[in-house]
Amino acid sequence: MLTELKRFILRGNVLDLAVGVIVGAAFGKVVSGVVDDLVMPVISLLLPDGDWRVAGWTLAERGPAGPEGDVVLRWGHLLSAVVDFLIIAVVLFFVVRAANRLFTPPPAPPAPPSTRDCPACLEPVPIAATRCKHCTSTLEPAR
Repeated sequence: MLTELKRFILRGNVLDLAVGVIVGAAFGKVVSGVVDDLVMPVISLLLPDGDWRVAGWTLAERGPAGPEGDVVLRWGHLLSAVVDFLIIAVVLFFVVRAANRLFTPPPAPPAPPSTRDCPACLEPVPIAATRCKHCTSTLEPAR
């Protein structure tokens, strides 16, 4: 059973997926840091109270326990998550686009034609032919 587990773990797809998940999580943290520390402070200049993290609407107050017990729709926090998602989506789009261009082989050049048309009867004849097999007219040598 241990040998089978080892074989499963060391398969290429499992390792690639694990690396992708770890790099994706790290990338998500970097993007969250950029959004929280660079983008959202600029957005907070547009907000009336200036603090985007607590921006929201209080739906119900639960007494003197303080703001921790209140029911609040935190639209500032939601806005931050949406900006995170959009940045990650745009960056992934460009990464996948670049990878596709890098790893997609260029198209093969078209093969040279193997036939040409007879000028007298317009039937296809081999390139090297000196006489048409359909109308027996003499053909000029191919260039």
